[in-house]
Order: sequence, then C-alpha cells, then structure tokens
Amino acid sequence: MQKIGLFFGTFDPIHKGHLHLAEYYVNSTDLDSVMFVITPQNPFKQNSKILSNKNRLELVSLAIKSDPKLQVSSIEFDLPPPNYTIQTLKKIKVYYPKDDFVLILGEDNLSSFDKWKDYSNILSDYELYVYPRRNNKAIPKNLKGHPKIKRSNAPQIEISSSEIRKRIQKGEDVSKLIPKLSWSYLCLLYTSPSPRDQRGSRNPPSGLKKKRGGGGGGGGG
Repeated sequence: MQKIGLFFGTFDPIHKGHLHLAEYYVNSTDLDSVMFVITPQNPFKQNSKILSNKNRLELVSLAIKSDPKLQVSSIEFDLPPPNYTIQTLKKIKVYYPKDDFVLILGEDNLSSFDKWKDYSNILSDYELYVYPRRNNKAIPKNLKGHPKIKRSNAPQIEISSSEIRKRIQKGEDVSKLIPKLSWSYLCLLYTSPSPRDQRGSRNPPSGLKKKRGGGGGGGGG
C-alpha cells in the first residue's frame, strides 16, 4: 500500500515550480509518490481554452520521466464534463483500492474549497496537504484548524502557468522555467505544420519563427 499525493491541474504548461513542489512532497513528507492529475476543464473556468489533452499529457510525461516517484494520470479525460474532484476521487479508488490518497492543494484554492462540489465528503475521506501560495482571500472559518487540513513547509513558488503563457505571447524566453524535455516538445507545437493542437499564439517561444497561424486551446495552472 502506498500513500499518494494527488496534484490536480491543467498544467498548461507544466513548469519547474510544479516539479519542485512534487519533489518536496515525495522527499520531505510521508508521501511515497505524487500523481499529476491532468484536468481537462476547470468547473470554475469553463470559458477558458487549454492545450489539448494529448499535448498536456505529453508535456507532463516528459517532465517527470526521470523520477520514478512521480506519475501522471489522464483519468479525468474519460469522465463526463465538467470534471469535479469528488468524481475523480471515486474513480481513482476503483483503480487503486489498496492505496491511500492525499490532495495537494495551494493555499489560494483552500480559500474557495468550501465551494467545491461535496467538499465535506472529500474532507471526511481525504487529507489535504496545503502548500503556500500568494493569497489575498480569507480561509473559511470552518476550514481553519481542521484536523484533515495540514499545512506544508513547501517552498513558495512564484512561477505560474498563466504568467508563462503571457510571456510566450510577448515573445519572451521562458525556457529556463520549463523542464527541458517539455520545453523541446512545446517548441515543436509552435513549429508544427498542423494547427489542431496549438492555441494560436501570435508569438512563438523566443528564438522560434512560427510557421503557421490559428488554432485551439490555452488553460490554467
């Protein structure tokens, strides 16, 4: 039996901050591994566009390739939208009945956790490991001091996927913020002759000349 941390996100794109957090949890806590659960659509961001499921799965797979304690799940791809965490947790327990699971959550998300679908049921069955994140919103009173919510001394990561996307749009070099193999793959998306899997940014990553226009998604994380 393993104790596995579930790290939910769109990972659009995955960056080194995500990896640093995952590595902290597998090396400095009681977690045996961390599973990146890629979210197709955030229920609170239904109008946002994101890179295709296939592309984000590949970006994460490449990023964690060298660390056996990190894994990736596409389980939410097969669930009916919108995807709610409670539904995913039930499905995961079907596939991994002998393992224990913990939700890895940023402090900013904790502020709105009481708005999650069936959040009280989640708390009754799962622990929350909360990492520091810039947050101006108050934590709901019924969540303060909750025995299932444990704050972690994880490093505060200032990088965000949304900021990386904005910098790419401006043509800035963000290669140092993204795992090397994932960066190489991301560059291929911008130079591919097929626009189907790319969001259609006006500016490709710095140093690349874009060979096409128009396209699909963009997302969160």
